[in-house]
Formats: sequence, C-alpha cells, structure tokens
Amino acid sequence: MATEASPGPLPYVPGTGRPVPEAEPALVERWRSEGGELVDLLTQVRERCGGVAAFRLGPAPTLLVTDPQAVQHVLARHPDRYVKRSHRARLLIGDGIIAATGAAWKQQRRLLQSQFTGTGMRRYEQRITEAARTTAGRWAGYARTGQTFDVEREMHRFALDTIWRALTVHPLDDGTERELDAVAAVVAALPTLPADAVDAQDAVAADLARIDAVARHAIEVARGAAGGPDGPGLLHVLLDAATERPEYTDRLIRDELVTLLVAGHETTATTLTWLYLFLDRHPAAREQALAAGGEGSAQRGQAIQALIHETLRFYPSAWILPRHATEDDTLVGYAIEAGTDILICPYLTHRDPELWPEPERFDPRRFTTPDGRPTHPGAYLPFGIGPRACLGLQFALREATVLLEHLLPAYTPAFRSTPTKAAYGITVRPDGPLPATLQPSAI
Repeated sequence: MATEASPGPLPYVPGTGRPVPEAEPALVERWRSEGGELVDLLTQVRERCGGVAAFRLGPAPTLLVTDPQAVQHVLARHPDRYVKRSHRARLLIGDGIIAATGAAWKQQRRLLQSQFTGTGMRRYEQRITEAARTTAGRWAGYARTGQTFDVEREMHRFALDTIWRALTVHPLDDGTERELDAVAAVVAALPTLPADAVDAQDAVAADLARIDAVARHAIEVARGAAGGPDGPGLLHVLLDAATERPEYTDRLIRDELVTLLVAGHETTATTLTWLYLFLDRHPAAREQALAAGGEGSAQRGQAIQALIHETLRFYPSAWILPRHATEDDTLVGYAIEAGTDILICPYLTHRDPELWPEPERFDPRRFTTPDGRPTHPGAYLPFGIGPRACLGLQFALREATVLLEHLLPAYTPAFRSTPTKAAYGITVRPDGPLPATLQPSAI
C-alpha cells in the first residue's frame, strides 16, 4: 500500500489500470548515501509501497513485484509480455539455456527438459548416491582425525562432483576440481565487474581460459566414449544433438556445459551451506527430521525435504528475477507501460508476513503440516515458476535429500566461527568461511 510520502503516480495509459505507487526519491538517496545492498532498498520499497511498487535509480522507473498474483501473472501467465533480456553471467555461460531467449531458448529447453523428469532422473539416481557416499567418506575421515574443514567448501565439492557425474558419467578428479575453482571465482566477481563487456571479459580472462580448457577436454573425452552403465551423461546428449542440429556447435555445447555446471552446483551448494547454519542455530529441527522415520523411509525423506524447502524459503536459488515489459499491460489492476524494467524478488515474497506468519522464524513444519504454507503458486518460487522455471528443480532437491540422508544421522558440525552477514550476487551466500569439526551424532 502506498504511503503519503509517495511522490505520485507513474505515467500510464488512461483506462487500462491505476497508477503504480512509487517510492519517494529521498528513500533511494538515503540508501545510496548509506551504501546498502540492493536488497535493503527493495525491502524498504516493498514495506512503503506494497507488492507492486516502483523506484527510480535513474530517469526511468523500475518495478518491484513481490505480490503472488502479480508474480504469477508475469512469470507464468504472460511470459511473452515480460521477457528476459541480457543475463549478467553471459560472459561465463555464453548462449547456454539460462541466457538464451526466443526460438533458441525453446529448442535448448526442449532438448534438456526430458533429462530431468521420469527416466532421465532415474538415470542420475546412482550417480547422485555415489557422490553422496564419497562426501560421507570424507566426513568419516574428518570425524576420525578431528580435522577442521570448511562446510561451504564441502558442499561445493559434493554438488560439483554430482553435476560432473551427471554430465560426463565420471567422478570429479582432484585436478579438474582445482581448475573448476575458476567457475566460483568468476561467479563471485560478476557483481563487481566493469560495465563495459570487453573490460569485464579482460578482468576474468585467465579464469575463463581455465574453464574453456576443462570444457574442451570433457567434450573430447565424451566424443570417444559411449557413456556409463546407467546410460549417457548430459554431455553425450548434447553431442548426439549436434549430429542432427547444426546449431549445436562446439561453442554452444561448451556454453551448455558451463551453464549446467554453474546452475547445477552453485545453488545446491549454497542451499546446503545455509541449511547447516540453520541446524546449528536450531538443533531441534534436525532431531525432528531424524525422528520422522527410519533410515530410507518416506517419512524421513519428506522431513528432510522440509528442511530443504524452509532453507530455500529464506534463501531461494534465484533471489531476484529481472524481466522487461514488451507491451502495455494491466498487472493486478496496475497500469504497466511497455519498456518497463521489472524485478521479481522471491527473497521478499518468501518473507512477507501476510503470506508466511513469523517469516523470520525457521520452521520446516510449514512444509509438513496442513495449511502450513500459502498455496498460491506465486507465494513460493525458489526455482522460479512458469516456462523459465529451473529445469533442474527435481535434480537439486534429490541430490540435497540424498546427501542429508547420509550425513545428518552420523555427524553434527561444530562451527569454529560463522559469518555475520550474507553476500548478494547470483545467489545469496554466507559472506565468509565456515570452519568446523565433526562431532558424532547423538541420534
């Protein structure tokens, strides 16, 4: 709801809807002077003006959308009116599916979609389990020796190993893992890179060269092999497509490979890292999950998934989703002009007290009890909704669940220190290391 301090309506087409409430310029200037994160500004805009609101960082307004009905309208019902334009990670992922648009995106999504449902997911089940067992083996060593290790680093190793097995059918070796540190380096650098594309490319050229070398080698190896005992990897699927579709050049295959590497491990690793921090603060939540059923039971699996979902409510995989209005529209009664830039913010929708009672309380039971969470599809969207929702949703949930089924009953990390704030980039991650030792589980 707009406040009396709002300076007035945005321009709109008469007769098509009411004006969008706009945050007062003083709010933006104060945020700039304080040097806050973008999320701080967006939080204030929503609090002052409601679930569809505008603010100005330049001469043109930007629209913030957190209202569930408006979210569904933009992302699910009318994605043709609200489109993605450039992606800030394009210098890393090129024309991969996340950055692709139009007909190219539709073709790329059609090819990959079948790999993450039904038969495709069954093909990856064993590879996910093997990656989880590898991580559990390392943790057994940490527990035995009392070695201090970084929990975030461990979650990245697991998630990267998992997606590498899915892509290539091979476990991640130490040398490849070291080279793929360059992926995390580029992802971390993206928010601070120069605006000029050439300068940005130059700033991370060495890391991009390391990534390209890994991709070229993986493609060469996959060309000479037929896959594994559980079937082909995702890289083999891309190479097979190239035999019939000329658009699947080596460059596009590289872009899809890197896109799947980034999307397939960064978000899952971050979610698991936050989850362990939440369990450190709320040990009863772990005990409740493990008490829900025996090892391998459906009840325990559901309880562990509730831990994951509540973590994703706090820190969704995609915390902000930019869109661009291609035509005039009426959005839940508000007039929207063609050319308007829009920010969907799942991070704020998930923390709306009108949707989620006591939103700052960590409570996995929201996802296991009747009426524990809002049912509107626009109220909970950690992977987005609509045709551009994350393809790997089921893969990510499955790998996180399998890992926790291996680790939660056996070990409890004892953190030596924890970060005091979050870093907002492509994902929202803890801003600092998480050194810990392992204690044997009491359960």
